[in-house]
Amino acid sequence: MNSSFFSELLQTITERGRALIERRRAPPGLAYSESLAELCEQLLSIRGEASGVALAREILASYDELKTGSRIAFFETLLSRFGPDRARIEGALEVWQRSPSDTTANELHKATEPRRQELFRRLNLAAQGTAALVHMREQLLDAMTRRPELAPIDADFRYLFAAWFNRGFLVLRRIDWSTPAAVLEKIILYEAVHQIHDWGDLRARIDPPDRRCYAFFHPALVDDPLIFVEVALTREIPAAIAPILGAKRVPLDPDRATTAVFYSISNCQRGLAGVTFGNFLIKQVVADISRDFPRLSTFVTLSPAPNFGGWLRRERAASESPALSEADRATLARLDEESWWTDQTALAELREPIMRAAATYYMTARDRRGFPIDQVARFHLGNGARLERLNWPADLSSRGRNQSFGLMVNYLYDLGDIEKNHEAFAENRAVIAASAVRKLARPIRALVPVPAKDATVAPTA
Repeated sequence: MNSSFFSELLQTITERGRALIERRRAPPGLAYSESLAELCEQLLSIRGEASGVALAREILASYDELKTGSRIAFFETLLSRFGPDRARIEGALEVWQRSPSDTTANELHKATEPRRQELFRRLNLAAQGTAALVHMREQLLDAMTRRPELAPIDADFRYLFAAWFNRGFLVLRRIDWSTPAAVLEKIILYEAVHQIHDWGDLRARIDPPDRRCYAFFHPALVDDPLIFVEVALTREIPAAIAPILGAKRVPLDPDRATTAVFYSISNCQRGLAGVTFGNFLIKQVVADISRDFPRLSTFVTLSPAPNFGGWLRRERAASESPALSEADRATLARLDEESWWTDQTALAELREPIMRAAATYYMTARDRRGFPIDQVARFHLGNGARLERLNWPADLSSRGRNQSFGLMVNYLYDLGDIEKNHEAFAENRAVIAASAVRKLARPIRALVPVPAKDATVAPTA
């Protein structure tokens, strides 16, 4: 009822604003606006809220009709015409230098803000404005693959979204078979780790008593999850994904479970890439299921290794590799055989070389900023988890073979060590790992130099 009331109220304001805009339009025969950019200029100059809401809706509707080339031209205009006002910055800087104070410092801060940020705030006043801006940023990210100079616009989006999607605005909801079908359809659509094949597959993941699914929602994106996690309640740390997803498995009484396994974390909104939700989600879910099942004492993931396959292929193709011994390189040639994953002899021979290569990969393979090159490792280690165990073969599906030759990893969330582990990773890029993993790794230095401490990276799940 409240949602309906406010929707009707906003519609009334918009309609009144539309009438105000019509009265302000140019006389017949003269264009009210020659371009979408000029409409944006009008929006920044309007003081009335009703007309501002109506014009914001008109701009977003017009933007939605643009084709790819026109969208890029619009982004270019945002870059060139809606950046910081240099004259205002120079004036504010001169005043601050003459009379430094909190007041003049605040004016200088306002002056340095790109005009785009205020434009986006005003566009957000329109009904469904937040969803439209998230979609706009998704299209901007597509454009940036060929037009990296548009990055300042993306920085403005990220700055605003970090505030608009602050943890305080997020709502955690459990997803089960009674959840509205519109939401369940999106869970199927957004699953990014282990494909959900049909409604029966979805039900097997969220309906049994030993399975849970939780998602974060935002009031501005009704019934559209931001991120969700699938959880299995077990009696031990799993070493493979098939038993968790098996259609004929026997459900476990959740009161007998000792371990909560986070086996799939999916970000749903590409337009919110770089806005961190996953660390909050895991910690909130741990708190919730701990209340429901006090016997749970172990919290782990069963995670993919999305960058391991590419790394191993590069190391094998190199004329020399400090990460692989000659003997292991020779054995790993079996990976080139057709259907190696169905050959029990090949699997037995490959196990130790792959485990050694994987340990070396996690302990030493770094990007140019000094972080682990594995994106899932960056996410969980950054959250304070420990690299607990390597599992092979753990996922011999076609996707698992392609991205990691079947490797999967357990990250352990030890509640007593999370903060300490997080600090070690944040300050020193330290990969906190169990001794069994460290002992498997070849004793070599990190494969790229570790840079200055101020390097940053946005974790992804």
